[in-house]
Amino acid sequence: MNVVHDWQLRDEKAVWHPYTQHQNWISDNPPVIDSADGVWLTDVSGRRLLDACGSLWVTSYQHGDPRIKAAVADQLDQLDHSSFFGATHTIGIRLAERLIELAPTSTESTERLSKVFYGNDGASMVDAALKMAYQFSVQSGSPREVVLHLENSFHGDSIGASSIMGGDQSRSTYGPLLLKVRKTDSPGPVNGESAPAAAARAIAALESTLAEVGSRCCALIVEPMIQGAGGMRPYHADFLRACRTLADKHGVLLICDEVAAGVARTGRMWATEHAGIVPDIMLCGKGVTGGVLPLSALLATDRVASAFVGSEPSSMFFHGHTYAANPLACAAALESLAIATELDLPSMARQKGDLLGDLLDRVAKHEAVHEVRRLGVMTGIELGTDLPRAGFRVCQAAQERGVWIRSLGDTLVLMPPLAITPEELELMAGVVEESLDDVFAK
Repeated sequence: MNVVHDWQLRDEKAVWHPYTQHQNWISDNPPVIDSADGVWLTDVSGRRLLDACGSLWVTSYQHGDPRIKAAVADQLDQLDHSSFFGATHTIGIRLAERLIELAPTSTESTERLSKVFYGNDGASMVDAALKMAYQFSVQSGSPREVVLHLENSFHGDSIGASSIMGGDQSRSTYGPLLLKVRKTDSPGPVNGESAPAAAARAIAALESTLAEVGSRCCALIVEPMIQGAGGMRPYHADFLRACRTLADKHGVLLICDEVAAGVARTGRMWATEHAGIVPDIMLCGKGVTGGVLPLSALLATDRVASAFVGSEPSSMFFHGHTYAANPLACAAALESLAIATELDLPSMARQKGDLLGDLLDRVAKHEAVHEVRRLGVMTGIELGTDLPRAGFRVCQAAQERGVWIRSLGDTLVLMPPLAITPEELELMAGVVEESLDDVFAK
């Protein structure tokens, strides 16, 4: 029996995959990955696949980085795990200090992100931020129960994060379980809008919404500069600046969710830096450990953190995770951040992103492509077709040619590890074009 098919059958019997219709599992021919090195994955048959999506956007530089592997091995020899409940450890402290040092700053404000709260993944940090924002409003003397988010947003799929999902699928399925939220316009350009015009439209909508619900709103949560799983939709920095101004005006906490865009993907260490603002709360995850181990973090200002300090037990923040600040993950994150700064990954993302943009010029003109959108290396190729499962079909054609791509509906997503070479970028772009030709010729 074919070794790949054998493992697929074993998987089908035992595993329930996320966001997967299992009726199609075997016919969809999922790859069975056995190893990885650099920007390449290898399946159980020995076939290599270029990891064009950074293994769901977590592999910031490369698979199997020797520095991160050594850091984790050294930490394993010293301390594998110790609870952060009522105790601390040195590696967790050192990582918090480093995250604070690297946090975005602003010439317009003296406010700094100065406290770090740890979690295990992006969605858990989103839930922590929403609870924190609500409790902050209560302990500041003005309880506010509404969270404001954007159309086309995605912040994870826990109950809290699902509540602020920009699409309708989560609400139509889990509506009775979700939080009180309001949605306002996406700043991503539509129908040929310029980026400044789209920002102005969204700012006007945000002003109107906050005029209506600002007194009941505890938080405004945004993906800074680019909406990721909502279709890779970059937007103008004016909108993010307006978010800061309007949040201050209405006494609302601004939460910037950097889980997808953070750690150099957009050409800055943090996407927030493009707008020169400091949020009240910033979330990070995915690429923080270089894709090696799960870890997320919430960074908050002193103003937010100080509201939770008091003599009453009820003023503490009632949230925490068993594996929060796991020492192995903290060691991976410290080394990953060292690589990001020493190799100047933000500059690398700008240069390789620009090259990728040039290489995709022919793709952008393809008859089946509606639009190519990009910020740094975060790239979305939206198809303009009625062909059923068009995005999936293109990904399948690319897989047959040795490139692993994931689609968001009919938007192909490219976010390769930053160690990718110009030659590998050219290969990736060429395979996308060939796959489009193949699918739409049929």
